[in-house]
Formats: sequence, C-alpha cells, structure tokens
Amino acid sequence: MTWTWKLEDADGNALETPDSDLGSQGDAESWLGERWRDFADQGASVATLLEDGRTVYRMDLAPSEES
Repeated sequence: MTWTWKLEDADGNALETPDSDLGSQGDAESWLGERWRDFADQGASVATLLEDGRTVYRMDLAPSEES
C-alpha cells in the first residue's frame, strides 16, 4: 500500500505536493504533522490522505484559534 497526501487551496485547486509516498498511515500522518504549517503558509488549506489513490480522510490545515 502507498499512502500519499494531496494539498488544496481554499478554492479546491490542487497544489504541488512534495513526494510523500509513504509505507503506512502512521508514517504519512507523521510526515504531514512535521510540515503542515509550512504548507498552510504556502496557501494550502486542506490536506487529503490517500491510500493507493482512495481518499481516507480530508483535514483542514488552518491553525486552531488560541483562547
């Protein structure tokens, strides 16, 4: 199985995503966890996790508001 991420801007346009062919869901989640702020700074607003091209889940990359 191959796990990859697809990044999109706020309008749903696909953004260039660095190679992220990873061997497990945990590896993929850790990979994004280390980089999501950089991607958000570059205009990404949504990340979609794919397993062999099938959508597993989508998540918002906006940082949470601090109280």
